[in-house]
Amino acid sequence: MKVLVVEDSATTRRVLEEAVIELGHECVVAPDGQRGWELFQQGGVDVVISDWLMPGIEGDELCRRVRAWAGPYSYFIMLSVLGDQQHVMRGMRAGADDYLSKPFQADELEARLTAASRVTDLHRKLAHQQAELERLNHELHEQARRDPLTRVGNRLRMREDLEALEGRVERYGQSYAALLCDIDRFKLYNDACGHQAGDDVLRAVAEALLGSCRRGDVVYRYGGEELLVLLAEQGSESAAIAAERGRAAVEALKIPHPGIDPGAVVTRSVGVAEWRRGQAGGFETVLKRADEALYRAKREGRNRVVAEADGPR
Repeated sequence: MKVLVVEDSATTRRVLEEAVIELGHECVVAPDGQRGWELFQQGGVDVVISDWLMPGIEGDELCRRVRAWAGPYSYFIMLSVLGDQQHVMRGMRAGADDYLSKPFQADELEARLTAASRVTDLHRKLAHQQAELERLNHELHEQARRDPLTRVGNRLRMREDLEALEGRVERYGQSYAALLCDIDRFKLYNDACGHQAGDDVLRAVAEALLGSCRRGDVVYRYGGEELLVLLAEQGSESAAIAAERGRAAVEALKIPHPGIDPGAVVTRSVGVAEWRRGQAGGFETVLKRADEALYRAKREGRNRVVAEADGPR
């Protein structure tokens, strides 16, 4: 272990340092509480052995600072004159783990450091378990909000993000746009190639869509073969440009669509809608308008981008 000895008596400090090293531990020393605190903050200290009465920062105050430190747990041993129970109890109340009477015996120091090793090892294991638990919880949180097929956001994530976007619009006056995308004649593709091939196409289209997005745009699986893109702080004109970029990226994949004719490729249609502060309704309204624009794109021949018919309302 790394042991920090804080003692204003040069003689006691030297005896402690030699004893700690003799027991096989690394030792750093400080002549007063202020220097001890500075060395402790440099990190890596497993055990602090501190005198009580010192210039500047006294032992109990040093102990309180160590206990408030956000880093790994450090075992704190308070040095006290034999029989000074008042100082021992004050040190314990400040957060000390144990005490060592002066003058000390080598076996007493060894016993204290053996206990310190067990306690710090337990704290390290608990910290590791806590970090692993937090990582797993975060992973589960993300998995619960990700579509397992396409690996984009699912409807739960979509709803959470839409509520957050709506709040920012109302608070800061920002706008956002929604792109609702649908793979053209996807049922015919599944009928001709099978659902496994259809899943492959969905993944490829989602990947192409992600690749065409700017940083900050988020893609979700809206349902079936429909994908939704949310563009924060975007109006319908810039969103339509982004939608066209994504549409072209899917067409550029040149995935054959034998369900239509031998020369056809997989394409998608996109409906664009915008939502601003002061408009009637909420995100359900903008999704409905995007869906209406998507229906128009399909009715007008597919493989195209159509913005909402009457602009933002």
